[in-house]
Amino acid sequence: MTNHWSDIQHSDCALIMGANPAENHPISFRWLTKAQEKGGKIVSVDPRFTRTSAKADVYAQLRSGTDIAFMGGMIKYALDNELYHKDYVVNYTNASFILKDTYEFNDGIFSGYDEPTRKYDKTQWAFETDEEGNPVKDMTLKHPRSVFQMMKNHYSRYDADTVCSVTGTPKEDFLKVCEAFCATGAPDKAGTILYAMGTTQHTVGTQNVRAFGMIQLLLGNMGLPGGGLNAMRGESNVQGSTDFGLLYNNLTGYLGAPTMLHPTLEAYNEKETPSAGYWSNKPKFLVSLLKAWYGPNATKDNEFGYQYLPKGNKNYSHINLFSAMYKGELEGAFLFGTNPVVGGPNAGKEKEALGNLKWLVAADLWETESASFWQKEAGSNPSAISTEVFLLPAASSYEKEGSVSNSSRWMQYRWQAIKPKGQSLADLEIIHEMYLHLKDLYKNEKTPAAKPFNALDWNFGKGNHPDIDLVCKEINGYDLTTGKLVPGFGALKDDGTTTSGNWIYSGFYPEEGNNRAKSRDNKDTGGGNYLNWSFAWPANRRILYNRAAADLNGKPWSKKTAIIWWDASQKKWVGNDVPDFVVDRAPTDPGGTNPYTMLKDGVAGLFAGNLNDGPFPEHYEPFESPVANAFSSQDSNPAIQLFDGEFNLKGDYKQFPIVATTYRVSEHWQSGSMTRNQEWLSELVGHMFVEISEELAKEKGIKNKDKVIVSSARGEIEAYAMVTKRFKPYTIQGQKVHHIGMPWHFGYKGFATGDTANRLTPHIGDANTTIPEYKAFLCNVRRAN
Repeated sequence: MTNHWSDIQHSDCALIMGANPAENHPISFRWLTKAQEKGGKIVSVDPRFTRTSAKADVYAQLRSGTDIAFMGGMIKYALDNELYHKDYVVNYTNASFILKDTYEFNDGIFSGYDEPTRKYDKTQWAFETDEEGNPVKDMTLKHPRSVFQMMKNHYSRYDADTVCSVTGTPKEDFLKVCEAFCATGAPDKAGTILYAMGTTQHTVGTQNVRAFGMIQLLLGNMGLPGGGLNAMRGESNVQGSTDFGLLYNNLTGYLGAPTMLHPTLEAYNEKETPSAGYWSNKPKFLVSLLKAWYGPNATKDNEFGYQYLPKGNKNYSHINLFSAMYKGELEGAFLFGTNPVVGGPNAGKEKEALGNLKWLVAADLWETESASFWQKEAGSNPSAISTEVFLLPAASSYEKEGSVSNSSRWMQYRWQAIKPKGQSLADLEIIHEMYLHLKDLYKNEKTPAAKPFNALDWNFGKGNHPDIDLVCKEINGYDLTTGKLVPGFGALKDDGTTTSGNWIYSGFYPEEGNNRAKSRDNKDTGGGNYLNWSFAWPANRRILYNRAAADLNGKPWSKKTAIIWWDASQKKWVGNDVPDFVVDRAPTDPGGTNPYTMLKDGVAGLFAGNLNDGPFPEHYEPFESPVANAFSSQDSNPAIQLFDGEFNLKGDYKQFPIVATTYRVSEHWQSGSMTRNQEWLSELVGHMFVEISEELAKEKGIKNKDKVIVSSARGEIEAYAMVTKRFKPYTIQGQKVHHIGMPWHFGYKGFATGDTANRLTPHIGDANTTIPEYKAFLCNVRRAN
């Protein structure tokens, strides 16, 4: 989230796409309701009429997988009607930058595409530069190769009639959405976009979010109270987990993991460090991280231990991991609080992949479907599976202490409420004990595998129970010349004299003060920001890019959207938040008008030349689609990674004519491991069901509560029919298309059991992140005999 939960109350219009916060993020609706009470509007765009839709001022139906078509139409609407915030667009985005003549777009393909490798040569998407290497600009935005004009031309095809023929949205509803949200382009207005997995779990998931970002930049909604682009995380610490390197291609603090392209620290810094922008400090963050990990074993002479880091060349995102397991390329796996036999795409094949491991360790509260995949109950033959499975009893959130970072980037400490049951341990204790045992095993070895392990500087107290306070201090970082905790990431250096286990959290535990994750002062410090409640990364800032809430002179665009401003008498930025800017950099100073300091050019990117599938979001049909692409002859995203064999089963529209999506319900949590083992929650939603429209039910002869079979190219499941008005048939390019939805929480363990929706979903993912396309696939439905 660029903003935060309580900030939503300041929004004049909240556009909710790919999410159902009334049901899945219910506390957020407190702030949405406050915004509504102040005259703000709620707009819900969703394939299903949800509880959020029921509270919305405007609802629009759209077919799963057509978000870019919808948003492209909105971008065209804002441009055609000149509803964009021109001063913001000219000065705070790259709209004025001139593109080289190597950039082109034709019939769904950007220039530089190599069909055999399914990859683009991104150097063809470069800007014209002057002799000093600065982008050439046209501040009038009239140059035919300016980003603004190229963007305008790109979305000229996205007229309302074509958009609605693709999305299935009634035209009058589409225009109502455009009118309501584009009104926030006025300088005294602010609009926010809220999204969740309904946006990201697509083959164009990254570009879906990009499209949201583009409309927010055009309307000048980034950096403002009540504005921003806000991802609603599905768990209390999803934000924290990605912050701390749980993404396959990141080290902590979103430092890119080294690959074979980075054989030395010098090569890494040369390739990964931009010449300008705050990321130019990346060498300081990386060396401080290496010093935190390897301590005295990290010296300048050994590249601060850089060679201890693995440097592979494989994409080990979720689907690729399970593909490698399926092929027998991996020997073992740890599953910490994850249940891929229910939660993974093409889950039947993922269950089979686990059977090709030599060993599997599952750390969880209960025996999950993934921990018991080998049992007869799972439909397996135990005698045919050689995988040795270890189940480690884990402590629940109430039985351990430590911090979690919520969607707002707020790092909040949680104290232990009760002691763990039996032999269960907190994750930190499990990892700590594993280290101690492995250290003992490796201590006399000189092998390549032993060297990085023995080099670790593991100082978290004596005995089997680590001192969590020492862990917190390592995350913050030390000045090794004084032995004191650093005040923030601005103090980190690349000469080996500082440490920090995660640079974006540096400053949460300063030398002068306490662990700020424990701060609990609930006094509003201005603008609903509560700066003394918890710690928000970076630097306790609550609204990112807040310099953009003021004009070139440092004056707020309006009194209503003021958050920080330049005080000439004090010669510094002041206001209700920590400035996302150098506090004493005047608007007249070099770079004083560039609010996007993390980016090389200091402005936001309407044109983004670093993505795998194009610099502008372009509509492509999902991997499985009932129709051809109406915008080009390129049906699916040309840059997605394809898999082979049974990991690439694709359904045909003639056999599977119905669009399906998955979603959550309030009563169950993720794969259901926790909630389906609770009697009362299991009683509330005790059976796997599928929502189908009244029209489809009539066509199929299905009645409410009938048992039905839902099938796809990957398999079939049984569920109870919920005949509902919440889904309606679509008219897509002149033909009727049905759409269904189902929860993904069910499995065969616990009190509430049922077939798993993800046995139906495909093994295909986003072109940039490889996140699976759970939200748009093809199926068929029939009555069970």
